[in-house]
Amino acid sequence: MSMREQLDQSKKAFIANAPEEVQSEIFRHIRKQQQSGIALGLKEGDKSPNFKLTNPLNDQVILYDELVKGPVVLTFYRGSWCPFCNIQLRAYQQILPEIEKLGGQLIAVTPQIPDNSLSHKEKEKLTFQVLSDPNGRVAASYQVLFEVPNYIQNVFTNTFRLDLTEFNACDRWVLPIPATYIIDKDGIIRRTHVNPDFMNRMEPREIVEQLQ
Repeated sequence: MSMREQLDQSKKAFIANAPEEVQSEIFRHIRKQQQSGIALGLKEGDKSPNFKLTNPLNDQVILYDELVKGPVVLTFYRGSWCPFCNIQLRAYQQILPEIEKLGGQLIAVTPQIPDNSLSHKEKEKLTFQVLSDPNGRVAASYQVLFEVPNYIQNVFTNTFRLDLTEFNACDRWVLPIPATYIIDKDGIIRRTHVNPDFMNRMEPREIVEQLQ
């Protein structure tokens, strides 16, 4: 089953099982972001901001050091609690050999703390870098960070029993808009996918074709 089919299946399950008021609030927030008129995410041709983040083994990873080795597929995801993110990361893991064969590498960035990233990485058997972005600092530099509004906070805490300030060890309710950037060796962004609809992600085949 393709990633698109899995995402569609997960969306159908959400619509079938989530209370109507929860669905209403979630889709309302997606529409508000899409219709805000605010430019979301860096654009193709922009220079990618450098960053230094920590992986679950407490090793520091610097983007520009990695770019010396070849192009980077950089993806921002919400967290291991998000089924759509998990589908995406598993799909990207499947194409990782093709990415590496083309001289590239995959780096995933999430606001969750390294301890949660490690359990997630082990669970999903991910072999690419999964980096923790405390308080969403790096996501903000790529213009994909947003403050979670109160009505969505209520959905998370009351329906999903999830407090992002605890999960992310952060004093703010912030999340990245799911985004994927393909960055060349010179640090120039060559392809982007930024969509407030978190049920939609860059297709794995598009990544491989761009690297080719």
